[in-house]
Amino acid sequence: MKPKHDAWTGTWTRVALAASGWPVLAATALPGGSPLRWIPVLLFLALAPGLALLHPRRGARTQPLETLAFAVPLSLSLVALVATALFLAEAFSTTAFLVALAVFVTVAAALPGVPLPADTREGAG
Repeated sequence: MKPKHDAWTGTWTRVALAASGWPVLAATALPGGSPLRWIPVLLFLALAPGLALLHPRRGARTQPLETLAFAVPLSLSLVALVATALFLAEAFSTTAFLVALAVFVTVAAALPGVPLPADTREGAG
């Protein structure tokens, strides 16, 4: 049976994910307390790095909720790692932080997703 192809695993979703960091970087030019500034930044930091790494491929048996459950902690770990590296290099700024993560997400979204447990179990399906 041919796997169903839907928007979750589509090319356009990967393109949107790859481009997601750049509008967020532009949103930092808005006033500091504006929800139009902090909401996109918060969503990008909490979701994009992990989703870029774990994005399911066509034919994957992984459910979107499982991907999301793995993506959030992975995103937060990567965010902490990037922030720590920039602090240790004495190069931390909001712009440098978001540019580093935007580049990471853009590159990671272009690569094949990391298989999740449901895809690696023998006989799963």
